Amino acid sequence: MPVPDPSPSQRRERVRYLVFCASLRFDSLNGRLATLAARTIEANGGIVDSTAMPAFETPSYNQDAQESEGFPSGAERMRECIQMNDAFVISCPEYNASMPGLLKNTIDWVSRFSPQPFNEKHGLLLSASPSMAGGNRGLWALRVPFEHLGARIYPDMYSLASAHQSFDEEGRIADARLEERFEQNIVGFMDLVEAAKHYPFVKTKWVEYLGEHPDPAIDRVE
Repeated sequence: MPVPDPSPSQRRERVRYLVFCASLRFDSLNGRLATLAARTIEANGGIVDSTAMPAFETPSYNQDAQESEGFPSGAERMRECIQMNDAFVISCPEYNASMPGLLKNTIDWVSRFSPQPFNEKHGLLLSASPSMAGGNRGLWALRVPFEHLGARIYPDMYSLASAHQSFDEEGRIADARLEERFEQNIVGFMDLVEAAKHYPFVKTKWVEYLGEHPDPAIDRVE
């Protein structure tokens, strides 16, 4: 008698994922997509740490303020969340073909911690927008600071176009093909993170700037 395949939760090793929406708006489209991502991760055996962007709010980055007052609570909170989890998933709105300024500002604050917490963390970027581009231009902009900081951003980003018409009453993506593609993205990302955590490969240093003449003012290596 054939033995049935184990469920995703039985097959997977323990992996934790930070999942959050980068919008401050209540019931935003990206909030719905983040919720769906969290449900999908849990259904496939992952452990989810869900939070919201208001927990990460920070004032404009100012090095003088950092040196005199320390780090704001929003930056401390994001650092803790990144360090406590094995990977992160962000559902991010597109503002004027780029990322929200609040998210970029928080990333700037968090990047000043030592050790720098984004280095070698795996990340998946999602977006939802009423537009036909689905917020994809904003995700390309968001990749830049994360990859500069050494994060390993999953190649297949997911952008949900016409998102204001795309969710059903249960919060799932109504179009079966788009829903399948969404789950494939999530599961593919989970496979990669699980392999990286439990079957690690060679690690590399993170270097902020490669100059011919090292200078502590501009070069950081961790």
